[in-house]
Amino acid sequence: MTRMPEISIAGRPIGPDHEPYIICELSGNHNGSLDRAIELLEAAAATGADAIKIQSYTPDTITIDHDGPEFKVEGGLWDGRTLYDLYGEAQTPFEWHEPLFRRAKELGVTLFSSPFDTSAVDLLDELGAPAYKIASFEAVDLPLVAYCASKGKPMIISTGMANLDEIGEAVKTARENGCEEIVLLHCVSSYPAPDEQSNVRTVPDLAERFGVVSGLSDHTFGSPVAVASIALGGCVVEKHFTLARADGGPDSAFSLEPHEFKSLVEDCKRAWRALGQATYDLQGSESASVQFRRSLYVVEDVAAGEKLTRQNVRSIRPGHGLAPKHFPEVLDRTAARDLKRGEPLEWSALV
Repeated sequence: MTRMPEISIAGRPIGPDHEPYIICELSGNHNGSLDRAIELLEAAAATGADAIKIQSYTPDTITIDHDGPEFKVEGGLWDGRTLYDLYGEAQTPFEWHEPLFRRAKELGVTLFSSPFDTSAVDLLDELGAPAYKIASFEAVDLPLVAYCASKGKPMIISTGMANLDEIGEAVKTARENGCEEIVLLHCVSSYPAPDEQSNVRTVPDLAERFGVVSGLSDHTFGSPVAVASIALGGCVVEKHFTLARADGGPDSAFSLEPHEFKSLVEDCKRAWRALGQATYDLQGSESASVQFRRSLYVVEDVAAGEKLTRQNVRSIRPGHGLAPKHFPEVLDRTAARDLKRGEPLEWSALV
């Protein structure tokens, strides 16, 4: 198996030898308020997340104001809404970016974003964003991928609906334009995504196929799918965040509240610590339990010269006597001395 590389974002190493990198996605759950966006940022930082992510676009940089059927969402959380209307609600206005980055710096937490056009890339570059995230729907926008890559910073690319060839094109484009530190996130672009369609085994396959750090951008309810991705070797998890689902918001239905996100961070990192390595050696925490394994004990008094039988010797707990595998060899042997009930059987006691 190809060894997964290691990358670094804002000095934090990311790879199989390090705790998983957990990204808290704020998305549009600020509900149109900068104050709430800053409150989200502060609450996200308190969860222990390694990074916080926003999205950088305006309705006019991502679509056009049009009410034709192809510009409307059909089904799901946003049924009937035009793209322009939806993105107008969900956008994090460009003028909010500076105060958000300033607050993140004050909190000592990493903040970066998903740019959706070159003007957003330039804005983020000016603000010192340490990485760029390519959203799943933009993974096929190779000019955007190339422009991000030209900035020389790590890139995280959600694969979303991209097929294998399209993922390969995105990775090739990023590398050819100067980016070598790449994370690919397996992603099911459904909001919310069903557990049974998550196909989390894709996470290690991405790493193997493309020689990158891999992880999961998770739109399922709760945290079990994210934890499963870590158990399979994923190094990064991205999950949506809200102060309270009851407050509403474009992505609130599948976002985690602060106490849930904190549990996600802890559970993913515990899962990583539990992976360890394949070993059959006794662990330090087991040492006190060894004495309670089964072994051969005298269960009735046996006089010197008397034979050992199934009635006076048994395999029982604790484990201070001969191993149970020696039971057939012990039967019909003779006691070398008087043996007392409750005595562990040793070879020296036999003739």
